[in-house]
Amino acid sequence: MIVAQLSQYMFPLCLFIIMFGMGLTLSPGDFTRILRFPRPALAGLGGQMLLLPLVGFGLAAWLMPTPALAIGLVLLAACPGGVTSNMVSYMARGDLALSVTLTAVSSLLAVFTIPFLVGLAFHVFGDGYQSVNVPASHMMLSLILMTLLPIALGMLLRAHKQRLALWLEPKISVFGFLFLCALILLVLIRQGGQITSGLMSSGAAIISLNVVMMGLGLVFALLLRLNSAQSTSITLETGIQNSTLAMLIATSFLQDEQLAVPAALYSLVMYVSATIVVVMRRRGLGSWRVLRAAE
Repeated sequence: MIVAQLSQYMFPLCLFIIMFGMGLTLSPGDFTRILRFPRPALAGLGGQMLLLPLVGFGLAAWLMPTPALAIGLVLLAACPGGVTSNMVSYMARGDLALSVTLTAVSSLLAVFTIPFLVGLAFHVFGDGYQSVNVPASHMMLSLILMTLLPIALGMLLRAHKQRLALWLEPKISVFGFLFLCALILLVLIRQGGQITSGLMSSGAAIISLNVVMMGLGLVFALLLRLNSAQSTSITLETGIQNSTLAMLIATSFLQDEQLAVPAALYSLVMYVSATIVVVMRRRGLGSWRVLRAAE
């Protein structure tokens, strides 16, 4: 009963706060930058909005042992990047402006793509398995209220009260991280038996999704001859997903915690791979500076 109430009221409210915090970091220029620098932005969006769902469907069909885990993996792949990708991109000395633009635009598009892709996943992988039937229009409206509205409010506050926005944003970021940890812990506790039994089989798909997408993001960036900072941001944006949003959709909209298991496990995997990228980038830049100084 308590968990059901949390899923219905508290979890969406927490997501609203987190997305409001994301809005505090954005400005209208983050959405229009794609028009001024189309090549890197379109490369990142192509990988995130097209390739990622395709790879998610492929890995779900190939490696996921149950319909619930397959649908959950597609749900995760349908979600945009989050504030975490911007933070990691900054730590890895990537192109932060590009990262923010990709997160902003993908969050806008995801309102329309998530209901379609989740509905398609139920059709493809359902096979008698059925969660709560949520109409696409209802999910789309809910996503607008829980993502786009708080982002717009955060941007509005930043435009008129910049000092207050700068004071609030880091505090909401900490809240978002703690909430994600609590949400992962809740899913792991309540679905512990299924996670333990299915970890060996589903873990391969989860790890593969992260590794394959980061690899494809890097390849795309290199083929387009983007600079190292842009390549880093695109690599991270295609490999780091808003797993908080995926888990909240699973527990609140679809009311099925089994669908949240892939997102919970992916959260752990993506932080490991992101740390590796950060370390490699910092060491690489450090070596480059040493060579330049020697010259």
